[in-house]
Amino acid sequence: MTNAINEADLEWTEYDRGSSRFRRKQLSSAAGADDIGCSLYELPPGERSWPYHYHTANEEALFVLNGEGMLRCERGEESIEPGDFVALPASEDGGHQVVNDGDRDLRYLMLSTMVEPDVTVYPEMDKFGVFVDSPPGGEEERSLHGYYRLEDAVDYWED
Repeated sequence: MTNAINEADLEWTEYDRGSSRFRRKQLSSAAGADDIGCSLYELPPGERSWPYHYHTANEEALFVLNGEGMLRCERGEESIEPGDFVALPASEDGGHQVVNDGDRDLRYLMLSTMVEPDVTVYPEMDKFGVFVDSPPGGEEERSLHGYYRLEDAVDYWED
């Protein structure tokens, strides 16, 4: 198998940012993929993934492996369980956050196109992120990236 990896050979990256606590293995980058992203997530009971957000350039998808939880999305809150596959379009309609409201770890795959540049919008935080030369989840160096408050908008001609 060319560029094959086994997730058991990869170390978890731990994230603990207040209201978001989870573990992640970046499968696609470990296998040398360029145009598709895939990460394995493990979300403990009572925890949330990344803050609610959507991408403007990258479509994502979620596939639940085991455990049960909830997907906060544009339509509201939806239960998720093993075998569920959810497509998340690159628009406000793809807004999402995964929540483990179950009693055991929730494991799922997140897949993504790896288009750049990308703008990620965080409507509940009134901010957005910009990613140029490496999309969100990418590991290459970026020539431009950052997070900005929506209220900080300036006129095109303003210095």
